[in-house]
Amino acid sequence: MHRHFLIYKPYRMLSQFMTNDRHQKNKKFLGDLHDFPDDTMAVGRLDEHSEGLLLITTDGQLSNHINKSGKVDKEYAAQVDGIMTAAAVEQMETGVEISINGAVYNTKPCKVELLDNAPSLPETKQKIRDDRHGPTSWVSVILNEGKFRQVRKMTGVVGFPTLRLARIRIGAYTIAHLEGKPVLEIKDAELRALLLNNDE
Repeated sequence: MHRHFLIYKPYRMLSQFMTNDRHQKNKKFLGDLHDFPDDTMAVGRLDEHSEGLLLITTDGQLSNHINKSGKVDKEYAAQVDGIMTAAAVEQMETGVEISINGAVYNTKPCKVELLDNAPSLPETKQKIRDDRHGPTSWVSVILNEGKFRQVRKMTGVVGFPTLRLARIRIGAYTIAHLEGKPVLEIKDAELRALLLNNDE
């Protein structure tokens, strides 16, 4: 039976379990959070400077389905530099041009919303400048794709660079499911019912 975990990846932790890069030997890895089973992998990734929900699984086929199907939404909360305008929100929703591996990529239509209040997130060690240096705002971005640093690139293109970024939902799973814990094991049947709707 495969095993699955929902975790909250902190800022400055890599979304992997080990490295052969000698320059990364002193980094923090997912295995620092919990004693995961052998052959465990992250379903998708968050870059080192982002935080939030990650699914961890021993099932490679499940991981591939979630990443490639385009049927599992991921929601991100981004704190941006400045008060994002309605025009910028509309641009992001329609799709913008970003660079992926040196090539131009047009992002797919997505849902973007300016939030009235900051989301409830765990404390971070990331140093965020305060409002004395100019206002900031929070936006929710819901994607069903996941290019490298996509949300950061999208907010930057429309003129509002991201200061802090957290993935707050994967399909039906939200930060609230963790109940303040860094790791939660999820039953196989529950995960498939909630994320895949038995559609594999």
